[in-house]
Amino acid sequence: MPEQYPGKLVVIEGTDGVGRSTQAAMLKHWLEVEGYGVIISEWNSSTLISNAINKAKSKNALNTVTFSLLYATDLADRLNSEIIPALKSGFIVIADRYFYTAFARDAVRGADAGWLRKLYGFAPAPDLVFYLRMPIDELLKRIICSRGGLDFYESGRDLGMSSDLYQSFKLYQSKIVHEYERMVDEYQFKMIDAAAHPQHVQKLLRANLSRLLAESKTEPFVNSNPAVPVNFQQ
Repeated sequence: MPEQYPGKLVVIEGTDGVGRSTQAAMLKHWLEVEGYGVIISEWNSSTLISNAINKAKSKNALNTVTFSLLYATDLADRLNSEIIPALKSGFIVIADRYFYTAFARDAVRGADAGWLRKLYGFAPAPDLVFYLRMPIDELLKRIICSRGGLDFYESGRDLGMSSDLYQSFKLYQSKIVHEYERMVDEYQFKMIDAAAHPQHVQKLLRANLSRLLAESKTEPFVNSNPAVPVNFQQ
């Protein structure tokens, strides 16, 4: 069950390329206009550990257990330094990926599902989880157009599924989608068709979040100086 903080924890999940970051930014802007305090917390953004993760990834040096432990450390640090302080202050926290990302990615890499759930047992359950879903071929087109290519880990090259980069991506992301869909009922994901127009996706996100805020009687508050961002980092 979610912790009873004054604020709300809202998670946006989905594979690479589904538009999580874009939707999170749009949702944040809308909530701020409505008078809510909002922060976005991104996966692998801890000031303590993210540089170490990126350095290890650049050398293709992460095995399954190390991969899991480093990302768990990233989330633990962000919870302590920004997410939980924000929730205690009545803010809405939008998490661009949460431990469900680890459950999917690490399981595909061979980590035990029970071990992963115990590893992330320190993390509070979100109040709402959106799962943005898109066909694999569309994902591939989006990533190539927006980034110009695929990196080692997002294409699953470390798993040795195929020597062909694009085939490896399709196989890896298909397995990730399978893991996500196994979690839909277990964690009550709100499934959203990410292939729809971004404005339509945003409309669905807002409708579901509005319902949550109304049911929980979460009221907006006025930031005395909205031009000054709130920083929960210690």
